[in-house]
Amino acid sequence: MLKHSTVNGKSTTNGSATTSKPDTNGNHAEDDDSGEEEDEKVAGEGGTEGAAKKKRKRKKKSKKAGGANPTKQSDPPRVKLSLLYPSGEYPKGEEVEYRDENLFRTTDEEKRHLDRMNNDFLEEYRYGAEVHRQVRQWAWKNVKPGQTLTEIAEGIEDSVRALTGHPGLEEGDNIKGGVAFPTGVNLDHIAAHYSPNAGNKTVLQKENVMKVDFGVHINGRIVDSAFTMSWDPMYDNLLNAVKAATNTGIKEAGIDARLGEIGEAIQETMESYEVTINGETHPVKCIRNLSGHSINQWNIHGSKSVPIVKSSDQTKMEEGEVFAIETFGSTGNGYVRDDVGSFVVCHRRSTNHSIAGMLPLRKESRCSKEPFNKNCFSWETTERD
Repeated sequence: MLKHSTVNGKSTTNGSATTSKPDTNGNHAEDDDSGEEEDEKVAGEGGTEGAAKKKRKRKKKSKKAGGANPTKQSDPPRVKLSLLYPSGEYPKGEEVEYRDENLFRTTDEEKRHLDRMNNDFLEEYRYGAEVHRQVRQWAWKNVKPGQTLTEIAEGIEDSVRALTGHPGLEEGDNIKGGVAFPTGVNLDHIAAHYSPNAGNKTVLQKENVMKVDFGVHINGRIVDSAFTMSWDPMYDNLLNAVKAATNTGIKEAGIDARLGEIGEAIQETMESYEVTINGETHPVKCIRNLSGHSINQWNIHGSKSVPIVKSSDQTKMEEGEVFAIETFGSTGNGYVRDDVGSFVVCHRRSTNHSIAGMLPLRKESRCSKEPFNKNCFSWETTERD
């Protein structure tokens, strides 16, 4: 739905637990009036103190508070998201209001009714978006130089499987939800589509610029957000340029928006930045032959492309469509090519920032038999036990 919803909503949760009175040892037990009455009865029969103790009825053991849902996510993320949101209602995130000729959609009773009818469709997206947000926040805090690319990718994908509750090892389980495509961890000049296969020993270095792509799907509703990580402040302006360009694209998107005009706005924002690397100043350029795209159920790459440079494309976004706004910035010449292994590379450093989508999977990925049908996975993924 083109009323854009990002994955940055805060997670809230309600929890409840039973309470009990502490005994003298600090343990909790339920109130037990019958036990106290029995003690008084034994003492009143004139028995010795020892006999009273022997005949005394043992108090009931405390009952553990069971059935209460967890109230926060673990570290690393392993709590199934539906336990944190037992109501089944997930955060909406950021919403961009309709504008211009589409303002009537916020007041027209019929249009609001149709929006409510699409609530199931939106809840699946919100579920996936919140999973992505929580895993992304964990990765942002915990991914550090010295880790291998394989460790990083597996940590992200294991978290996605845990939060969706779909490990994908049983036949048909991955169709219900889980990892949408292989996690991309792209270093420096590699712009996209690099997923480490089994045995990959590449180690993340402090001087690297790494683009992280991962996806979540719920019933084929694919949610993806890519982000760039750098540990050298020298590259901050490069990251800022791409993030600002993505936000511009989101702002310009909407029903009846023309794709060529969105690309023009993105390019204007991106190329207003420059970055100084090792004393040399470079203009930030859009990578002209990469773009965003529409997303269909079960299909990461729909029929429409969203350019990130000015073009004459008069194609319009239409009601009910879902789009990935993806922007790529580079200190190079602004073009990429396929390299050995079919990932995409460009000259010098590059960075990307995307919301809700990703580019086509690299050619090394394959669609295999059950349990990995419908979605494409890398060789490393299909080797899971």
